[in-house]
Amino acid sequence: MGNFINRYATPLTTGLFFVSLISGLALFFGWLPQVFHGMHEWLSLLLLLPFALHMAKNWRALVAYAKRKTLVVPLVLSLVVAVPFAIAGLSRGPGGNPAYRAVGVMTQAPLSDLAPVLKTTPEALVEALKAQGLAVSSTAATLADVAAAGGQQPNALLISLLPKP
Repeated sequence: MGNFINRYATPLTTGLFFVSLISGLALFFGWLPQVFHGMHEWLSLLLLLPFALHMAKNWRALVAYAKRKTLVVPLVLSLVVAVPFAIAGLSRGPGGNPAYRAVGVMTQAPLSDLAPVLKTTPEALVEALKAQGLAVSSTAATLADVAAAGGQQPNALLISLLPKP
């Protein structure tokens, strides 16, 4: 195991850091969030494993930083810059990102109510869903109902129905 740690801890940490860096920048600037969101979340979690290996490999150096007190300032600065983001997130109240909340509301609305928001008629919305091979009983059904019956995700179904710019 020691040889594995010595050989791969830093390269794996570096590789996954670059994936996290690129996907994080893409998400920050709104570039293809459907491509980068899952990648960023899951591979950033996976980064924890090589990070732990890297920490194990460099444990003596880390302890030396702690003894010299040179570790304290970077850790405190990291905490200081993180706290305002946490406070801002808490001040938004429950529910998180309003866009995600709006999608939740839209997928729970009856098709008859959703259609005008999507700039179509309830009948055209039903036809569009049927064209995707989905069973729609009435305009009182919701996208969540239709998606569940068709084995699909309601959010993806909503995105497929959004009007083209």
